[in-house]
Amino acid sequence: MPRATSGRFSRTHQSSIKSAAASSSSKNHNANEGTSAGVRNPIFNTERFGQHILKNPQIAQTIVDKANLRPTDKVLEVGPGTGNLTVKILEKAKNVTAVEMDPRMAAELTKRVQGKPEQRKLDIIIGDFVKADLPYFDVCISNTPYQISSPLVFRLLSHRPIFRVAVLMFQREFAMRLVARPGTELWSRLSANVQLYSKVDLVMHVGKNNFRPAPQVESSVVRLVPLDPPPPIKFEEFDGLGRIIFSRRNKMVHATFMAKGVIEMLEQNWRTWCSTQNKMIDADTNMKAKVEEVLSSSGYSEQRAAKMTLDDLLKLLSAFHDEGIHFA
Repeated sequence: MPRATSGRFSRTHQSSIKSAAASSSSKNHNANEGTSAGVRNPIFNTERFGQHILKNPQIAQTIVDKANLRPTDKVLEVGPGTGNLTVKILEKAKNVTAVEMDPRMAAELTKRVQGKPEQRKLDIIIGDFVKADLPYFDVCISNTPYQISSPLVFRLLSHRPIFRVAVLMFQREFAMRLVARPGTELWSRLSANVQLYSKVDLVMHVGKNNFRPAPQVESSVVRLVPLDPPPPIKFEEFDGLGRIIFSRRNKMVHATFMAKGVIEMLEQNWRTWCSTQNKMIDADTNMKAKVEEVLSSSGYSEQRAAKMTLDDLLKLLSAFHDEGIHFA
């Protein structure tokens, strides 16, 4: 993984911490007096990072409790902001590594634990979580900046060694897609991809007024437990199948595969596979007929993606692989 563009926040930054604290102290006082929920964050312009500070201590405590932290746990926190979640995690965990994009937020968080026993247990990485070189961790907790929701989930699921559990706050619609079941309105490629590699459950809904500044949408918290060991399925293959059939989730699977460009793409993949396997390519091969035969023999030709379960998707993927047809 590429390293974060910024370094770790250490004691060498203390002078900037003090200046940041001085410049923000009067603003912080004003923020606590009469600031409406819908205005911009008076201390930091967190909105440009898609970040909204969780201000309700009871919700913060519930999120930490749902992680079932142990005294030996090393915790990864994404988007700590000013540390309302962080200080509660530090009470229960052995160590916390917080990844924060905004250096001013990192300074505020460092100031919050400075001179306290918790300071020795906190390590801050300033930079982009998607690009950061992550340490070992047992648990991940995140009030997720909205624009990295999907990258965060799949970065976590691909992380090795596998962590024990993640408790994550997302925009509500995204969270509900993560936990959606087959046959429901929100069942999607995202739902299938995440549930193939993890068990994910809804923890609670969080109203917009619990944040500063208040976002335009509601939020929800999910609990994600990666499957260990993970299924021996190549993600690119499973996602490639899902990309096709969920592109028209309410259409028959047969009609979706007959859409423009799909057959050509599958034939190209098949020819590549044949060459890597040293198999002769029959010039008269009819890929459309080949695909239709797989769909018919597997029984999914008249199915709709919106109602297909994980088992259905895996059986269909296996049927295509048996014929040398791949999706990545």
